[in-house]
Amino acid sequence: MKIPINTKAYLRQVSISAFFWGLSLGFFAVFRYLGINRAPDIELSCNIRALILTNMATLTILGAVLGMVYASIEYFFEKSVSKSLGWRLQLFIKIMLDLLITLGLLRLSLIITQSNGTKEGWLSWLSNERIESIMLYIFFCSFFVFFLMKIAAERFGKAVFFKMLLGKYRTPKEEDRIFMFLDLKDSTTIAEQLGHFRYSQFIQDCFHDLNKLVLKYEAEIYQYVGDEVVLTWPYLKGITNNNCIGLFFNFQQQLLSRNRYYLDNYGICPKFKAGIHGGSLMIAEVGFVKKQLAYHGDVINTSARIQKQCNNYNVPLLLSEKLINDLNIQDLLTSKYLGNVLLKGKSKEVKIYSLLV
Repeated sequence: MKIPINTKAYLRQVSISAFFWGLSLGFFAVFRYLGINRAPDIELSCNIRALILTNMATLTILGAVLGMVYASIEYFFEKSVSKSLGWRLQLFIKIMLDLLITLGLLRLSLIITQSNGTKEGWLSWLSNERIESIMLYIFFCSFFVFFLMKIAAERFGKAVFFKMLLGKYRTPKEEDRIFMFLDLKDSTTIAEQLGHFRYSQFIQDCFHDLNKLVLKYEAEIYQYVGDEVVLTWPYLKGITNNNCIGLFFNFQQQLLSRNRYYLDNYGICPKFKAGIHGGSLMIAEVGFVKKQLAYHGDVINTSARIQKQCNNYNVPLLLSEKLINDLNIQDLLTSKYLGNVLLKGKSKEVKIYSLLV
């Protein structure tokens, strides 16, 4: 059975969190008992060694469970809580939820430990002082690892961040990728009508609606440039389930479903245009004061220039012939050949198509 893309993203987030927290609390147990066999006032028996291993395993399992819970809170909190809440209030609510759930699980573990007869003696790692030490350890792990990683992942994008962390692109790599240049239609007129402050809020709302769909269609956001956003996919991901065009059409539907909101707040219904193209190009990590991934090659330039043709043909979406041939759209959409276009800066003409629902 095929797992929906949203479910895949959720399960991936949960599994990474469970692995991290299981490993973290497993290390806590190791640090707790490290060198205890050399303590002068403690003589380890086989039973005590078994109990130590049991406690280590229990903490590891507890960490994995906590990780799954934390990831679930984070995932569903982001999906369901309005962005109108201030970030301080959002952070406070998340911290309180995590704190209450952590204390609840620790207490449950204490009850289970007591029922198994492991409360007595120095092995009662879930006595009150042990709970305090575990909570302190969890806090520092959360702040210095997850919090910082979250900031970095949101800054670069999760997929890009982990690739940069692993040093995948320290030397240039060739990849097949699809690029979409997505731009607000009539942006100059709208900016003049709204003024720079309300126009900025308007763009922020549009991109918020777009971000709701990015993970669903397995896209990566390369960069925001004013009222334009550049999205990219590894080539196979982009054509699988028609992700690269599915995102555009569903973004249109998302904006239409929120017409009343945009009319009430701005008096304008946003419309976007897009150009999409794919092929081989080079990817490299650049900079050291501020690092980022840079894409070098004809694909990205051609994608941008195809998008510029949308106004000339009065269509919202244009694709290159290469993508039309690789996408599976026969039963869903109708492609219309618009002709050979000599794009700015190119010596060869490019065949472009529009898509009709």
